[in-house]
Amino acid sequence: MATLDDLRRAVVDGASKVAADKASQALAEGTAPEVILHDGLIAAMNEVGQLFEEGEIYVPEMLVAARAMNSALAILKPLLAQGGALPTAGTVAIGTVQGDLHDIGKNLVALMLEGAGFAVVDLGTDVAPERFIDAVRAGAEVVAMSALLTTTMPNMKAVVEAIKAEGLRDQVRIIIGGAPITSRYAEQIGADGYAPDAAKAVRAVKELLAA
Repeated sequence: MATLDDLRRAVVDGASKVAADKASQALAEGTAPEVILHDGLIAAMNEVGQLFEEGEIYVPEMLVAARAMNSALAILKPLLAQGGALPTAGTVAIGTVQGDLHDIGKNLVALMLEGAGFAVVDLGTDVAPERFIDAVRAGAEVVAMSALLTTTMPNMKAVVEAIKAEGLRDQVRIIIGGAPITSRYAEQIGADGYAPDAAKAVRAVKELLAA
């Protein structure tokens, strides 16, 4: 459908107003909200992730694409909620760990996950272990933690240990990321995965939930 093609292009190009207009147009033409979500927005963000991994675009372009996706998603969300068709790929609780107030990377991962069809619970910054635990108890299948400071990295381990202590470790997957984080550190603290950027975070979450 031409309108969905235009919507996908608008998201990839980061044209927020055009994306919102095309989502509205698709609805007016009788396209189901679920189809617009999957064939328009999710398909576009998959393309954005691919372009990033291929080095065709960079973080700023990913951010504007994610914002364009969100502008269109805002049009669809009320209708998706009515039809019980909100994202069902899984629920991810994401936050920057206690003591760390950096959120640009975390926000981009959250936007990319939402664009990939996940329900995202954004816990914000400076998140204490107890809040991650509450999110797991509320149904989060994945905990995604970010840290930009080497001094706050140990707080990731504190979250993993706290989840274990509450007997919840078997029911949640844990992924970590941030500038100082490595795959080796993820292994050391008992996390399930590590992602160096937003596109790989989406892929890692999909793989963890499929395992």
